Amino acid sequence: MTSTVNFVPLKDRVLLRRVDQEEKTPGGIIIPDTAKEKPVEGEVLAVGSGVRDKQGNLHPLEVKVGDKVLFSKWGGNEVKIDGCDYVIMKESDILGILNK
Repeated sequence: MTSTVNFVPLKDRVLLRRVDQEEKTPGGIIIPDTAKEKPVEGEVLAVGSGVRDKQGNLHPLEVKVGDKVLFSKWGGNEVKIDGCDYVIMKESDILGILNK
């Protein structure tokens, strides 16, 4: 589900929403909230325009709105916009795009 956010990241930054992980293990054990780790999977909600090289050429970002990505557990900056929690990070902090 993609939502509209009134925020435009600058340059090579990306706005993500963390994707919640399963509440129970494959064996059926329910994981309490206190034992859950921060999700490392997210959905891209907005992307910046890209970065300019020394010659002034604009290089757009590889990720695009709607991509599901993996990122490091402690990567990015957590922010609250319109009461919702998001993560802003540089594209270089994203580890990869998950295939659909």
